[in-house]
Amino acid sequence: MDSKNPVNVLIVDDHPFIIQAYKNALNKYSEQGIEFNVTQANDCKTGYELITDENNDFHLAMFDVSMPEYAEKNIHSGEDLAKLMTERMPECRIILLTMHVEFDKINSIIKNVNPNGLVIKNDITFNELIFALDKILKNEKYYSQTVVTMFGQSDFNILELDSLDKQILVHLSNGFESQQIT
Repeated sequence: MDSKNPVNVLIVDDHPFIIQAYKNALNKYSEQGIEFNVTQANDCKTGYELITDENNDFHLAMFDVSMPEYAEKNIHSGEDLAKLMTERMPECRIILLTMHVEFDKINSIIKNVNPNGLVIKNDITFNELIFALDKILKNEKYYSQTVVTMFGQSDFNILELDSLDKQILVHLSNGFESQQIT
């Protein structure tokens, strides 16, 4: 990022204290000579409106994965906002933040969104958030420790399950024998 021009940042999270923590990290990072203009939203609807407003041009976006949806526009999560941001502003660097630690969910986020940063909220400290911002603003990827560990320990992360596979697994987990499943 160019230190001469302000970095326009969009933060969408339904917890005001989390937004404030992100803003505090940006303020601390700005001591390195980068100015940030922060726009914030508390739900998918407001996030959608800001992303689709032709007057906005964001360079960095931080989305909570789970927050109030905007069903009318088929925006159900921060993932959907991230996909929209990628379509509307492909140069925008995206950070997704989540409490989810399920392998399938994290794998889906990486596969479907491919964010510049993926942070498990339980992993992050103030200093780690600043480190993540530094990497992402230098156009590097950042995945928090849980994500790195999860994928480092998974030898089967290429396994893809279609809907039929998932239905079979559900039936088997409910005690059905393979002869009963049709």
